[in-house]
Parts: sequence; structure tokens; C-alpha cells
Amino acid sequence: MAENNFLMYKGKPIVRCGNEIYYGDMNDEFVVRFEILSYKKEGKIQVADKVSVLLLKSDTEIAMKDRIVKESTKESLFDALDLGFTWLERALKG
Repeated sequence: MAENNFLMYKGKPIVRCGNEIYYGDMNDEFVVRFEILSYKKEGKIQVADKVSVLLLKSDTEIAMKDRIVKESTKESLFDALDLGFTWLERALKG
């Protein structure tokens, strides 16, 4: 079996693909998807300034619209990550 070398945060994988970031273990009931919707320039770097947050059921057999448990949009990546991590933690305890 191949070993996955994902970046881990609080014991769960966090993976970025383009403007999407997924957090959580697909073997758990829920995961979080962050989508960077727009950027702004701060100095010489691009910073996410609008980020969609979705708490999803991890079952990929279900249609995407039916997998969405919670959704929000935040004005910074930090705020989006904070919200998503909290949602996931609560959903997995619940």
C-alpha cells in the first residue's frame, strides 16, 4: 500500500489543488472544502480576500448539493480556515 505524504494539521490531512483546499480525512464522516474565490494584492504578493467554506459529507457517492451540510463565505483565508476547522471538529464530535 502506498504511503500518503500529506501536510497534516491537528492530525488531519490538508491538501491544496489550485484554488481549492481540502481538510479532513475522507474516512471520516465529514471534510471541509475551502475555495479561494478572489485575491487582492498586498505589496508584491496575492492574498486571498474572498473564500468559500463548505462542510461536506465525505461520501462521494452522494450528489454534491446533497453533501453540503454548512456553507459560508469569509473575507480572508485565516477566517475561513478558523471557521472550517471549528465546523469539522464539532461535526466529528457530534
